[in-house]
Parts: sequence; structure tokens; C-alpha cells
Amino acid sequence: MTTVPSPERVAELRDRTAAAFPALRAELETLVRIPSVSNAEFDQGHVAVSAAHVADLLRGAGIEDVRVLHVAGADGRRGRPAVLATRPGREGAPTVLLYAHHDVQPPGDEAEWQTPPFEPVERDGRLYGRGAADDKAGIVAHVGALRVLGDELGVGLVVFVEGEEEIGSPTFGDFLRAHRDELSADVMVVADSSNWAVGVPALTTSLRGLVDLEVEVAALDHAIHSGMYGGPVLDAPTLLARLIATLHDEHGDVAVAGLHHAPDPAVDYDEAAFRADAGVLDGVQLAGTGPLTARMWTRPAISVIGFDATRVASASNTIAPRATAKLSVRIAPGSDPAQAMAAVRSHLEGHAPFGAHVTVREGEQGKPFQAPDDSAAMRVARWAFAQAWGTDPVDIGIGGSIPFIADLLELRPDAAILVTGVEDPDSRAHGANESVHLGELEKVVLAEALLLDRLAR
Repeated sequence: MTTVPSPERVAELRDRTAAAFPALRAELETLVRIPSVSNAEFDQGHVAVSAAHVADLLRGAGIEDVRVLHVAGADGRRGRPAVLATRPGREGAPTVLLYAHHDVQPPGDEAEWQTPPFEPVERDGRLYGRGAADDKAGIVAHVGALRVLGDELGVGLVVFVEGEEEIGSPTFGDFLRAHRDELSADVMVVADSSNWAVGVPALTTSLRGLVDLEVEVAALDHAIHSGMYGGPVLDAPTLLARLIATLHDEHGDVAVAGLHHAPDPAVDYDEAAFRADAGVLDGVQLAGTGPLTARMWTRPAISVIGFDATRVASASNTIAPRATAKLSVRIAPGSDPAQAMAAVRSHLEGHAPFGAHVTVREGEQGKPFQAPDDSAAMRVARWAFAQAWGTDPVDIGIGGSIPFIADLLELRPDAAILVTGVEDPDSRAHGANESVHLGELEKVVLAEALLLDRLAR
């Protein structure tokens, strides 16, 4: 059992965090200016620059053993650069792994940004820029906690900052196998999630898993004249639309047999707040039944995230022979990704409209995550969050996926996983005008410093 630090110690770390934060904010701005998009369509030289800068930050935080590493994936291609740093702790103290990622999503349509995506700008206490929240704020949280504690850091330390999380961590498993002993830890802190609201912290105790796939519908072996043949033959986009429509029932609930539901969460989301946070247009009805948090966290969800058909700008009066959609399927905690993929495949192949030819191409699979109801490390984390925010944290789920957490648990099944928040509902991670609330980020730094300090006791 850890010893609770005195109120004087908590106040001391709070003061140190406040003193360190202006420099940490400047470091976050520097990181945001590096366009470290790991998508292969972008210049990967920026990802290398980002990794080198993160390594320098960790060295500056007092860690001597810092390396920028690559591993080759199953296809033989070299993965994006990751940063691995280690530091021994006091005898008998646990080893803590701190995870974040330095790669970011593409900026998307820059016309939708109020300011350039890779030029950090503060507005109303929030710092805007691609990666400001996801997940360069996570890097700053780790670096900040290490700076605050300095030579007083007692736990053994492993810092792993990945460079390809935003493209599905294709070489993550290979990296774990190559550096298994160095990455082993008693407690793992994943700073890549969200808090409940500004002013209310959260611990993420469940994550949905992910399977994605492409479904192609074909009706013809070549395009034909829409006037000469239209009527008896439906075009492929229409057929694909009819197939996609079978994935949900009349209420908007997923209608694929064989997809698992987990129990409903203990907390719910206010509908007005959800509509505002998600940017739902006036008059648009929400899909599905049951608590909003269940629809987001503990039940499956299927979205069309890509659609290939004839472009409007190049359309001619022809009936399109083929069309393809990419589906993102979020699966509930407790689900098996392979079984979920098989269920969706079976549904699509069994609902071919008008006998159209349906081809399914399977893509990524990621396991869901469900934390134990309680653990010693989680109790320490709840204490640390309550001290930093002045209010108890909420246990939440996240509808998104962090598949590598399952890989971490395979590495060390008895390790405690703490998924902590650097974002909030206004952060708009992956979207235009991504931002982090600076006041909340300072609390995240303090909470992590308190967590590491108490774990060493």
C-alpha cells in the first residue's frame, strides 16, 4: 500500500507545476509546429524531426538513456520512429511505463480551420493546432511530470512515445517483441484519452474495439447508357446504399446479428450537451435507443467512412457498374474482433440487394479494453486526480479504440493500465480546429506528478 503524501507535499508539487507550466506550454507549441503526419501521403521527414525533438525533451527532463528506434513490420517495411527512454528507480519501487504518441492526423481541409493547423494559436484559454490535444499534450504531460519531480522521481521509468498510432500502429506488436524486456512495467499510464468535462477529470475504464473493411457491390461488367438501359438495371451506388441501409434498424440501432453488447454505463451524457459537443445540426434526430453513453461506449457502432463511386465532376449519363464503401465498426468491450468481423461479413454477403455481387475485403482489427473495477494503482490515480482538480474523477468509457493496450497487456498481463485524459469534449481531436484547454493540461501535469510521487512511496 502506498503512503499518502502530506498536504504540504501536494502543495509543493502544485507550486512546482505552476512554475514549470509556461515553459511546458512553449514546448507544446514547438511540437505542434512540427507537421508529424504519419500517413504515407505526407513527408515522413517531419515525423523523424518530431521523434528527435521528443528525445531531446526527455533528455532535458533528466533521462540519460533515450533512443529513437525503428522496427520492421511483417511486410518488411521499416516502421515510423518511436522514442524509448528508461531510467532505474529506487530499490523496491515499481516500474511505470508512460505512453504517448508524437504522430498526428492529417490536417484535412485547411479551409475549415480558423487558423493554420500547424501554427499554434491561443484563444480563450485553449491552444489550437493539429496535435495540440491528440497527443502532443500527452507528451507534455509526461515531460512536465518528470520536470516537476526532478531527482525526486522514485519509480523506475519507461517512456514510450510512438510514431504511428494514427495509422493503426502497424509495427507496434513487432516493437513490443523486439524490446519486450525494456518495456515491461508494473503500471502503464496511457495519456491519450479524454476527461469528462472541463473541470471534471476522468479515468477511462473501457474502450471499444475496432474492425474495418471495404465492401464492393458490382452489378455490371462495364458501364452502360443510363437512358438506354436505366430501369431494369440499378446502378451500383444505389445498390450499395441499399446494402448499407440494412446495417441499422428503423431506430438507428445496429442490426447485425452476432455483435456483442456490454452492460450500460453508470453515468449518462446530457443530450443537449452531447448535441453541442458533437455539432449536431438543429432538427437532426439522434440514432439508436438507450443511454447515450451506452450507444457511445458499450454497444457496437457502424459508420461509412469512405465511398468510391463516380465523381460528380466527371459524371456522364452511364450506369456505374461498381461502387465501394469503407466501413468502420466499433465493437463493445468483451467482443472478439475476429468474431465481429465474421458477423459483419456474413451480414453483408447475406443481404446482397437484387442479387448484386458483394465482395468484402477485411482490414484492421483492434481489441477492446475493459479495466478491472478497482486496483491499487487505480485508487492512487483517483486520489491524484482529485487532488489536482479538487473533485473526484468520473469513470468513463471511450467509443474510440486504442488497440495497442491489448498488446501491452499481452506483454505484462498483471500490469495495471491507467488510461488518462488530456482532452475534453471541446478538443475536436482528428477534426478541424483541434485544441487543448491549457488550464486542464496544467492539472494533468500535476496529477501525473502526484501519481508518480505516491507510487514510489
